[in-house]
Amino acid sequence: MKRAAAMAFVVLASVSCGGQEPAASSEQSPPASPTMPATPTASTPTPSPTRTEPPEFTAKVTKVARDRLPYSWREGCPVHYRDLRLITLSYWGFDDKPHTGELVVRKTVTDDIVQVFGKLYDWRWPIRQMKLVDAFKADDFASIEADNTSAFNCRRATGSSNWSNHAYGQAIDINPRENPYVTAGGDTAHKNAEKYTERPMKGKGVINPGDRVVRAFRQVGWEWGGDWAGTKDFQHFSKGGG
Repeated sequence: MKRAAAMAFVVLASVSCGGQEPAASSEQSPPASPTMPATPTASTPTPSPTRTEPPEFTAKVTKVARDRLPYSWREGCPVHYRDLRLITLSYWGFDDKPHTGELVVRKTVTDDIVQVFGKLYDWRWPIRQMKLVDAFKADDFASIEADNTSAFNCRRATGSSNWSNHAYGQAIDINPRENPYVTAGGDTAHKNAEKYTERPMKGKGVINPGDRVVRAFRQVGWEWGGDWAGTKDFQHFSKGGG
């Protein structure tokens, strides 16, 4: 009897200490979630580069100091330097960028120049450079060789003993390489301008008969040297001719 009781105790102890599976938890773990696709994030659009507009045309008219005209004016010129004006103005370059240049003209025609060159700038019509002829010691040939646009220069008309309209501050030469002085025989004194002696022709900064540059000057009462009979001066605009 004691042996049977002992055996029963051993069996019971064995079951309670090592043979029983652990009870399952009443709280079930959530099933593993399938991998969800990432929520699309709204992409920030790349801003377009801001287009910078070129500055507006400006022109400033001032009196001319004597020392600004060391070569182009002297005693005996048909117009006193006190009757001239310096115009500092915008122009559009051959490099497709805005620049600032200088012209000296008679005070009575400053409005004409500002009006015309304002149009040229708005049209993006190109000009090579624009310096006072004094930068070339008033040497007209040197200024033309450099394709320089200039106005006042107290000198005689080409091939004449009379004063040029440049000496009165009422003439301007624009892109003289692309718009050369051409003799009746079709020649020009500047080798770098020989391919530009014919008209009409296409080209950057070229002036043609009846084009908008000619019309703009005509509207303010200026004549074009390209309309002359025989000799042609395609670079030259003047008020009153000559």
